[in-house]
Amino acid sequence: MKHKIGYNRLGRKASHRKALHRNMVTSLFRYERIKTTKAKAGAVRRTAEKMITRAKEDTVHNRRMIARSIGDKAVLAKLFTEIAPRNKARNGGYTRVLKLGNRLNDASEMVILELVSRAVSEESDTKKKKKKKDKRAAEDSGRQPGNETAAESEGE
Repeated sequence: MKHKIGYNRLGRKASHRKALHRNMVTSLFRYERIKTTKAKAGAVRRTAEKMITRAKEDTVHNRRMIARSIGDKAVLAKLFTEIAPRNKARNGGYTRVLKLGNRLNDASEMVILELVSRAVSEESDTKKKKKKKDKRAAEDSGRQPGNETAAESEGE
């Protein structure tokens, strides 16, 4: 029976499992989105959420506690200066798991583990700005945005 098993051992020894958690959490904070198996995502999610909760309060003690797991100073700084402040009002649930389907070689269920409050990419910002400019130009000319062909055909 599997009573009182508090976490998934992932078929690894303790040292290998700790190293896996450290590497995956570091990658998650660096790229804000990683592709992995469902079992690993569930295990890493717990670790990541605890770290973000701790990073919300920027103290020397908290930085040292998280620095035990995250070896990269740049990622550690990003966690405390960018990621934690974005989640200040949130009381948990900092990550989301999106299912992708099964992997071809071993049929393992693959997922994307990402931060809920991801940084908006520059491409989407420029597209939004362009749409706003198009709307303003259309309003100035008296036409509705997106209906340029309809307006032209009415004039003919």
